[in-house]
Amino acid sequence: MSAIRARAEEAAAAVTGPKQERSRATRQRLLRAAIDCLAEHGWARSTVAVVAERAGVSRGAAQHHFRTREELFTAAVEHVAEERLAALRRLADEMAHERAAPAGARPVVRELVALYTGPLFRAALHLWVAASHDHHAVLRPRVADLEARVGRETHRVAVRLLGVDDAAPGVRETVQGLLDMARGLGLANLLTDDAARRARVVDQWTEILASRLGKGSRP
Repeated sequence: MSAIRARAEEAAAAVTGPKQERSRATRQRLLRAAIDCLAEHGWARSTVAVVAERAGVSRGAAQHHFRTREELFTAAVEHVAEERLAALRRLADEMAHERAAPAGARPVVRELVALYTGPLFRAALHLWVAASHDHHAVLRPRVADLEARVGRETHRVAVRLLGVDDAAPGVRETVQGLLDMARGLGLANLLTDDAARRARVVDQWTEILASRLGKGSRP
């Protein structure tokens, strides 16, 4: 009897494994589609049906994973945050491998601005707008908490790449000013292609950082 039970359990595991993989893949497609819909259409037009169609699954399959729109986009908030954190870590690792010394200010400013003007930040902005309305009380605390986490990690990575002492007078505020500037450029990029002006701003901030923070953030 035990041998029969063991074979039955093995057969069940063989079926369950691929099923779980398909379920995870479907969930990832839905989250990716939710992010893309937010970035392209905003909150009002990003319904469960629209997300399901973009993900290539039925609305019923979508609601099997996420019973409500709020559940779907709460999960999307977390997914966006993790994607943004992963992008930050990749940036830090890539720039650390490229050079032994701390990176100069120019590539740091350029890459941080790129993070704030890309599709992940665009999706995050739409989540902010959705969370700012009172009737999205489910989203608001998650967006606020995760955005604070992303902000802290972004600051930490910027300090590391610039090779500066965050405890020195004025350094923390200067680095935060850089991040606030990058965020502002991301907002401007929602309405129009701001690439030309953005390049000039990056050049100017490179000079500001080099002069304000010293040799650790050379141009």
